[in-house]
Amino acid sequence: MPDLLIELRSEEIPARMQPRAREDLLRLVTRGLAEAGLGHGSARAFVTPRRLALAVADLAAASPPVREERKGPRTDAPEAAIAGFLRATGVAREALVVQRAGKGEVLVAVIERPGRPAAAIVAEVLERTVRDFPWPKAMRWGAGSATEGALRWVRPLQSILCILAGAGGAEVVAVTIGGIAAGATTAGHPVMAPAPFAVTGPRDYAARLRAARVMLDAEERMAVIGAEADRLARARGLEIVPDACLLQEIAGLVEWPVVLMGAVAPAFLDLPAEVLQTSMREHQKFLSARNPATGRIEGFVTVANRETADAGATILGGNARVLAARLSDARFFWDNDLRTVRDRGLEGMAAGLREVAFHGPLGSQWDRVRRLETLARELAPAVGAPPDLAAEAARVAKADLRSAMVGEFPELQGIMGARYATAAGLPPAVASACREHYLPQGPGDDVPSAPVSVALALADRLDTLAAFWAIDERPTGSKDPFALRRAALGVIRLLIANGVRLGLRDLLAARIGALAGRGGRDGPPAAPPAPPGAAADSLLAFLHDRLKVHLREQGMRHDVIDACTALAGSDDLALLVRRATALAAFLATDDGENLVQGFRRAANLLAQAEARDGVEYSFGPDPSLARDPAETRLFAALDAARAAFVPALAAEDFAAAMAALAGLRAPIDAFLEAVQVNADNALLRRNRLNLLHRIRETCRSVADLSRLEG
Repeated sequence: MPDLLIELRSEEIPARMQPRAREDLLRLVTRGLAEAGLGHGSARAFVTPRRLALAVADLAAASPPVREERKGPRTDAPEAAIAGFLRATGVAREALVVQRAGKGEVLVAVIERPGRPAAAIVAEVLERTVRDFPWPKAMRWGAGSATEGALRWVRPLQSILCILAGAGGAEVVAVTIGGIAAGATTAGHPVMAPAPFAVTGPRDYAARLRAARVMLDAEERMAVIGAEADRLARARGLEIVPDACLLQEIAGLVEWPVVLMGAVAPAFLDLPAEVLQTSMREHQKFLSARNPATGRIEGFVTVANRETADAGATILGGNARVLAARLSDARFFWDNDLRTVRDRGLEGMAAGLREVAFHGPLGSQWDRVRRLETLARELAPAVGAPPDLAAEAARVAKADLRSAMVGEFPELQGIMGARYATAAGLPPAVASACREHYLPQGPGDDVPSAPVSVALALADRLDTLAAFWAIDERPTGSKDPFALRRAALGVIRLLIANGVRLGLRDLLAARIGALAGRGGRDGPPAAPPAPPGAAADSLLAFLHDRLKVHLREQGMRHDVIDACTALAGSDDLALLVRRATALAAFLATDDGENLVQGFRRAANLLAQAEARDGVEYSFGPDPSLARDPAETRLFAALDAARAAFVPALAAEDFAAAMAALAGLRAPIDAFLEAVQVNADNALLRRNRLNLLHRIRETCRSVADLSRLEG
């Protein structure tokens, strides 16, 4: 069984596109082979800046023959129908087979297709893959054929290698795409080993490329760069600042990584570490090396794509000069911003936000800052923050949006705000809030715990959600241009992680009501809004949906969350999660299963009677009307359970409350076995149905168990 090797060599593929391109090549080719019936063993794709490659082991020599029986019209059908069937199947009239079908006979076409050689199938699959490759952006060039048009690829293709390697040697697959005929040769590093060379299959492909100064495996390039960077940094008493995304990008820029290390010029060592790191990462693709004792960024690591006679000295010198120019700009921005803070204060810098639009009818960023100040002060007691400090943090947290540094590096917003707040002499809690109120942004981010930071982070997200709900700008399907799902998840994580007890419904209704129909101070009126209460309910439902997603990712059943959100007070998300967590743990026990089964028996019988009678049996049952010992014991069991679970609920001890109800299963079963609920006596029947209602409402006091599945 031969091995298949494909290489598509081109001009440089952008690093950001390489991981997805590798996956797409593997997916498209293996799927095409499978659809053609061509079996194979393991398959692995590779990518470098100048080539996409795929190695497939143990490819079948040919696809298996196919025999298909296709039923057609009856034997007595009109000749036009039979002729159409013959055209569709391509079978001659005399080759049709007659089969019995019911009371008549039908014509059957037996279609046999012989197996096809692997080379023919590979040629078709490869051409279709190249023609339909899903590049995010691509170039078109060449005249192409009259039917196919110009070839579309991320950068101009230079060569195609496509061979089937077996015991008898390598067979070139005959395929020509965009005027480029496939062959058995490739080329190595464009500078150090540009001469073409032949390969005989996947087994010698990587080795021959390595000899030609091309490291094929992207993971290996990352590992080599990371290890060598660490070695060079340790030799100077420094450590590399972890940056996995940058390391992956660098590995996508080089085929033969040569790691070089330089020093940051003394004139820039006092710049904030974040400024140095961001400037080097964004402009130069340098890894940063810091002094572990001081936290200062003192060195940089660059990766060249070739070896040089002077061991990279010229490359390193050129990079150092370019870096110095970039850091001179950063020095100017930093000094200019500090001068503004010194002369006008951080609130003076924030005054420029009057000229920055937030969003259409919602006014300017300054209008938003005023809303954040009010909301942060309101939220402060709930999170244990001093209201004045929370309001002060809100007034200055967005000031760095008007700084020259954030104008150059938007990703430093918040980080520079904290630096400028410290330079302005503001309290440490305020400076921390400037940085931390943007957190969490992603699922891997830590959640702030400092009270002032929590108050401001909650205010920031709740204002965003309320503002866009007020003007009816909500996520639809996969579209979420204002990142409202991320804002909702931020609210959820902040409340849960810090145990913040907050009734969101009234708070959101008040914020939406203040914004709806008028926009910001300087903005035009918005379209006629929904009533604030209805909009708040919609927003709360949105938060519940995001909470379900968040808890499902942690292994909680969605029906458990539904059972808890149905109760009053579900706008207190921290309390809701505690209730759901207790219910999930309780349902995992025999007591929990017993409670649910007892509830279902009673609730189903009651629901049937209510549907039949068209009334709700919600009047309190009378114990004096009990006629059976099982009925009397059920009354007593309900009284005993209530005596235990009411104080437990008041103390928000949901585990104890559910445990108090677990003993109801046996009395409920005994009652339903011994007592005829739908008695002939109307008075007894009504009293027993009211007793079932009491069971249902007692169980629903901890969760709406009717929403549980199964």
